[in-house]
Amino acid sequence: MDFYSKTGKMAIGTRLRKLGESITEDATHIYKLYDVQIQPRWFPVFYVLSQSDFMPITAIANEIRHSHVSVSQIVKEMKKKGLVVDKVDTNDGRKTLVALSNKGRKEAEKIKDQYKDVGNAVEAIFTQTTYDLWKAIEEWEHLLEQKTLFKRVIEQKKVREQTDIELVPYSGKYRRAFKELNAEWINKYFKMENADLKYLDHPENNILKKGGYIAMALYKNQPVGTCALVKMDKETFELAKMAVSPECRGKGIGYLLARHVMDKAKKLGAKKLYIESNTMLKPAIDLYYKMGFKKVARQPSPYERCNIQMECML
Repeated sequence: MDFYSKTGKMAIGTRLRKLGESITEDATHIYKLYDVQIQPRWFPVFYVLSQSDFMPITAIANEIRHSHVSVSQIVKEMKKKGLVVDKVDTNDGRKTLVALSNKGRKEAEKIKDQYKDVGNAVEAIFTQTTYDLWKAIEEWEHLLEQKTLFKRVIEQKKVREQTDIELVPYSGKYRRAFKELNAEWINKYFKMENADLKYLDHPENNILKKGGYIAMALYKNQPVGTCALVKMDKETFELAKMAVSPECRGKGIGYLLARHVMDKAKKLGAKKLYIESNTMLKPAIDLYYKMGFKKVARQPSPYERCNIQMECML
């Protein structure tokens, strides 16, 4: 079976690279056919310079969407072949301006017939294809500018991994996990306080029996996250003791827990959720803002580490 039939679309980078290498190899022969003394990888820089006078390297890089380092290397190679000249920018001595040399200008004239023939050859290929590759590339470039393939893969990874995540109500068998998950982040960034131990050592008495709720996140049946609702009054619950195992961060577990306990709070009759946290915990704070929480005026807190308080109306 063909390699690409086996791998499918996940090998798109390899397939495009193979196609690019094939075209580049042909381009090398084409330049020789027309006796044009440039290399295929020089073409973007060569073309831009053929359409202008002296230009800074940064401007060239921006126009062809290459890195400054890449363009500098190409200019250096072209200069060795006598195709470009450079000079210091009189307005800014830190900048170097480059342009085609007389030899380069002659190559620019010589290549015009090549442009016509290559353009017609490519158009002929387009007439034989079902899909317009040029437009497809433009669409891909546009979509990847909006969101890179790397970010899209991260999203799909989360979606796949979340199928192995289960949210369940707390029970006695999770008592140790509930404490250890919270102790990990508290001890890492701060110190354990009496207010922490009140809930972590006695969650049944101080959270559940007082009308609260605790959710546990299981990943492949192992407890890896937790979040609690502590009842403050008839219509207000504190979202507290949210924790995710370091080994499982990045799977969207925090978001799933937050959304789950918010829905649970509504079922328990809550009109408002309250949070006490610390701005050092940026991912958590960002999540709370994403969930609709807003910063509120500070009130007395049982936690020394608390430097931000937030509320969300349900």
